[in-house]
Amino acid sequence: MVSPNYVVVPQWQGSVSPRAMRLVDGAEAIKGDLPYSVTYPVDVPAEAGDSLDTGVHRYSSLLTVRDRQLAVLRTSSEPVLTIGGDCGVSCGAVEHASRLHPGDIALVWFDAHPDLHSSESSQSGGFGGMVLRAILGEGVDGLALDADARITPDRVVLAGVRDVDPAEDVFITEHAIPLIPVESFGSPDALVAAVKRTGAAHIYLHIDLDVLDPATIVGLSNIYPFGLAVEALTGAIMALRAEFALAGATIAGFAPSSAEAANDDLPSILRIISALTR
Repeated sequence: MVSPNYVVVPQWQGSVSPRAMRLVDGAEAIKGDLPYSVTYPVDVPAEAGDSLDTGVHRYSSLLTVRDRQLAVLRTSSEPVLTIGGDCGVSCGAVEHASRLHPGDIALVWFDAHPDLHSSESSQSGGFGGMVLRAILGEGVDGLALDADARITPDRVVLAGVRDVDPAEDVFITEHAIPLIPVESFGSPDALVAAVKRTGAAHIYLHIDLDVLDPATIVGLSNIYPFGLAVEALTGAIMALRAEFALAGATIAGFAPSSAEAANDDLPSILRIISALTR
């Protein structure tokens, strides 16, 4: 994924975090360090939007962003690094990559949370907690991926997940989705082996920055302890890239409290971007 295109989607509507609006500032802060000529912003509406009785908060705005994001993505035949915003931006990004590499993508989900809720099981109604389920083709109309773009559960690997709700645990168990815990990241071997077992030649990497330990990066929209060090994450990315072709990636969840706080965290984020692109 050398010299990728960058698509910046400062979406906040998929988050129910008290820090949700900071996601806009986080996306803009990262955008400021990206190469201008290959960076494409997606216009995100200011309004929260309406659920329209779907059980998904701000559903109408999420649909608008999805349409605008896909319109930008369709102009690129190159791998894309999508910058959020909340985790919901991965839905359109994975759809785009899947259509370019049909039936041949493994999805590695670096996240503190599996994001496998349905609108029925979610207590919050936030799409950020449902996005992986939507990528698997389950969810409300307009957000869940169609049969020709969805990723199947046997092509998903959960990495660094450590906050799993009971309904998500049932889904993970029923579908035998492998989970590589933080404790296994002393070496990337277990993660690489799990991805090899999917049989895919291409990988898509979703990286919610809350997979990192909050002592490592401060500006997180959701904070959960005992996460990865930056070195462990970048090492895992490089090990995966040595074995598989990178179809695309997402970085989401950056919610700095101020411009000064963003500057403190940006070196770590740029190291992750470097691991994805060099």
